[in-house]
Amino acid sequence: MEFLYTADRNSYRRMTTSELRESYMVDGTFVPGEVTLCYTDIDRAIVGSAVPLADPLTLPIHKELASDFFAQRREIGVVNIGAAGEIEVDGETYAVENRDSLYIGRGSRDIEFRSASADDPAKFHFVSYPAHTAYPTKLVKKAEANRLELGSLEQSNERVIHQSIRPGIVETCQIVMGFTQLSPGSVWNTMPPHTHRRRTEIYTYFDLDEDSNVFHFMGEPDEMRALVVRNGESVVSPTWSMHSGAGTRAYTFIWSMGGENQEFEDMDHIDMKTLR
Repeated sequence: MEFLYTADRNSYRRMTTSELRESYMVDGTFVPGEVTLCYTDIDRAIVGSAVPLADPLTLPIHKELASDFFAQRREIGVVNIGAAGEIEVDGETYAVENRDSLYIGRGSRDIEFRSASADDPAKFHFVSYPAHTAYPTKLVKKAEANRLELGSLEQSNERVIHQSIRPGIVETCQIVMGFTQLSPGSVWNTMPPHTHRRRTEIYTYFDLDEDSNVFHFMGEPDEMRALVVRNGESVVSPTWSMHSGAGTRAYTFIWSMGGENQEFEDMDHIDMKTLR
């Protein structure tokens, strides 16, 4: 398990590019045949991935969790960004296809990730937060997610938001999760930007080829910074930091939130004229 220690809002203003990346980015994920885990100091969120090949993968136990099994006191949100796969939770198997989501409730003891084909594996991205109670595990197919069409090609931000793990679809303690897919020709996400004072958010970018990247903007309006993000990499946003991005081409990103409430529309919008 890796660990991510974020900087405070004052220290970040004096940080180098390398220091910013070490404090806010999660990389080295989606390794074939492995589970990766990164424990963050923001709301004790864990960012992980599992890419099973011929053999299934299980969630490991780490002493830092001080638990008998991974989800003993945690809930997990999963999105598959690869080929077809399965997740078995305490003996029940869920067929999780590309862009399907699975919510795994607190107390789930045995969790196993499998790919339908080792030659074309599933790529499971997951985020885990502490949970105060147990809710049922539930599969959400891509077509069952709440769909929002926003933006326009004229503004280079035409996109579709798929809200899969959210109130009204899945009961959770705090996780809210889904993904946003930009239309061809659009490159901007979340602009004008916003913050969430009552929860943190994690962006995980994908659908990028080796020669493409996203410039992820973070920080406070009067002191913005940019992180160069590549396929499969994540950025962790503290409550005080804006989050937005512009790519060299269209892309998709998973957004995962945890905190005080689960209201998707609860955002503190930032006036574009204040950006520096």
